[in-house]
Amino acid sequence: MKHQVLAGTAGTFALALLVTGCGGSPVAGGAPEANADATAVYDRINSLSGQEREAELTELAEEEGQLTVYTSNTDMETIIAGFEKEYDIDVELTRGNSETVLQKLLTEGSAGKLKVDFVDNNANELNIMADQGFLYDYESEYRDAVRQDGQMDGWTSHYFNAFVVGWNTDKVVATDLPKEIKDFADPKWKGLISLELSDIDWYAAVSTYYLDRGMSEQEVDRMWAGIAANASVEKGHSTMGDMLSAGKLDIALSIYQHTVDGASADNGAPVAWNLDGQHVEPVVVRPNGAGLMSAAEHPAAAMLFMDYVLSEGQQTIADVHRIPTVEGVPSPIDEVETIGVPEEEMTGDRYEYWDDKYRDLVGG
Repeated sequence: MKHQVLAGTAGTFALALLVTGCGGSPVAGGAPEANADATAVYDRINSLSGQEREAELTELAEEEGQLTVYTSNTDMETIIAGFEKEYDIDVELTRGNSETVLQKLLTEGSAGKLKVDFVDNNANELNIMADQGFLYDYESEYRDAVRQDGQMDGWTSHYFNAFVVGWNTDKVVATDLPKEIKDFADPKWKGLISLELSDIDWYAAVSTYYLDRGMSEQEVDRMWAGIAANASVEKGHSTMGDMLSAGKLDIALSIYQHTVDGASADNGAPVAWNLDGQHVEPVVVRPNGAGLMSAAEHPAAAMLFMDYVLSEGQQTIADVHRIPTVEGVPSPIDEVETIGVPEEEMTGDRYEYWDDKYRDLVGG
């Protein structure tokens, strides 16, 4: 497996403006025309099922012998290792943060140099790709087994990210924590909590949660002002996880569940987000997933990899402390009540609204 890591780039909303006009109407987004050979393969395999599908797809994919993947998933190497062990296919992996992956795709598409077969990314970025015609429909019994909130238009979720309140157990006693995020507006938490610079979707989800429970917009804004007055602002969930593990942060309000669980289980770090069923609500889940490129050079390999990610790969996802999307695979949030990111709020003018409000709040 070849592996390249990308440097960071502009924010998601800025990238969205590259592919949509300010009023929301489409402009040139860089999507190349669909590859007729690729779509013929997709259509053929989408029409098959069971052993016939598996046999024909495996034969076609191993004849191609190669697969190019762009991802924002820091654990993708583990999944690919299992895939390469099972199939005679060499994978070339390029990894960066979600915004960088989208920017690379848009830039290469505009230049006519797009060479990727399979893209794995966050929901917002995948929705942009789907809207601009980069992705092609994927159908299978494996997709059918995914939770309904993971079967998206143009792409399929293979794991969920959960935004949780994590804390350093050497510095914070779990029973001292409030029951809800809103209570961190109390001045007693000043200097003890942290926010992440770019968590616009989490912010929108938590805001909507309290609005739906009867708080006025003014009350929600006052809540956030109190929280922000108490908080430091950090850039990047991995950085927050390292700081939390080292005791440089006491409490992170929107850290990923898998970051906390991985640091605790794999490194023995004194961190937690759920002790004996005690956690801070709400826990926000967001689908992350993947799509097949409509202009893929190796469409069968891309399709076979999607099948793998949604079958054997689901246990690998669970083993690295992430949340699988296929029904029946155990998950760290099975006993936890969660809320989803409000997808209708993450497009067009509504995304701009939440983006502006959060950046004003955190100074981003």
